[in-house]
Order: sequence, then structure tokens, then C-alpha cells
Amino acid sequence: MTNGKIKWFNPTKGYGFIEQEGSKDVFLHVSALEKAGISTLQEGQAVSFEIGENNGKENAINIKTIN
Repeated sequence: MTNGKIKWFNPTKGYGFIEQEGSKDVFLHVSALEKAGISTLQEGQAVSFEIGENNGKENAINIKTIN
């Protein structure tokens, strides 16, 4: 699992990005949140996740919030 913070997430558009320290941002789609049972995220919220691939692009999967 990789740790990061929510850079931004737009529930209307259904996507956002996770900021990783020392690495590039990772795309986050609303479907990953739905699979994890997460209904909302706040900017700056700490999360752990794995990096998957969809259509040749990296995206966050198996996301979990960190309290």
C-alpha cells in the first residue's frame, strides 16, 4: 500500500487526484471510492491505496482512509 493525501476530489465530475510525497499525483475515480464504501473525501485527507492501471494509465485502487 502507498500513502498519500487527497489533492482534490470533485464528486460532481467523479474524479480527483491523490498527492504522493516525492512522486507524481495519482488519478482517483469515484468507482474506487464506491468499491471501498467511501462516500466523501476532504482535501488534505490522508489515504492509503494501491496503484492499478486502466487504459494504460495509473489510477488509485483499494483506497482506505487513514485516521
